[in-house]
Amino acid sequence: MLNYISLTGSSARKFADDLAQLRLKVFYDFPYLYEGNADYEKKYLETYFKASHSFIFLVQDNEKIIGATTGIHALEEEESFRKPFESYGLNPEEIFYFGESVLLPEYRGLGIGKRFFEEREAYAVTLPFIKYLSFCAVVRPDNHPMKPDDYRPLDSFWNSMGFSIVPELVTQYEWKDRDDELQTKKNMQYWLKKIR
Repeated sequence: MLNYISLTGSSARKFADDLAQLRLKVFYDFPYLYEGNADYEKKYLETYFKASHSFIFLVQDNEKIIGATTGIHALEEEESFRKPFESYGLNPEEIFYFGESVLLPEYRGLGIGKRFFEEREAYAVTLPFIKYLSFCAVVRPDNHPMKPDDYRPLDSFWNSMGFSIVPELVTQYEWKDRDDELQTKKNMQYWLKKIR
């Protein structure tokens, strides 16, 4: 039996260790290939725990967290997240930023990913100053050597949730891919949905 938990801000801090481990496990796979550490992940999550307008939605199976999704008022995000919006001409004050959706592979295909989007949007709608929803996703080449044969991009799913690519809205973030020795920059493509 799956259990769903909706949290805001500091109320999610007690799940920090579990969230950090879940992020590390899911993002280790393609397309992120992220090789991080729990201390950095918990520091990253503090932004959400300290925010006045953040949303954390957890899925548990027998009290084990098997999925989670986050969202935050873009104005409360780090400058590196806000700057691409400002450069494009969007006001971060009017944007609710969808963070990550992480779900263990064996629970995919059950509609949980769709619920992640619905729950975050339902929260964002309660904030009268929010006009846009946005998230960004890493861009990997089709011929990437670590791309699994059965990999399917999520573009059509994101379109079905009302989001569209904004080609000019791109930024870069650095992290160390697994098996690499150094951090490298990756292009991150933003998607946008207008709700007001």
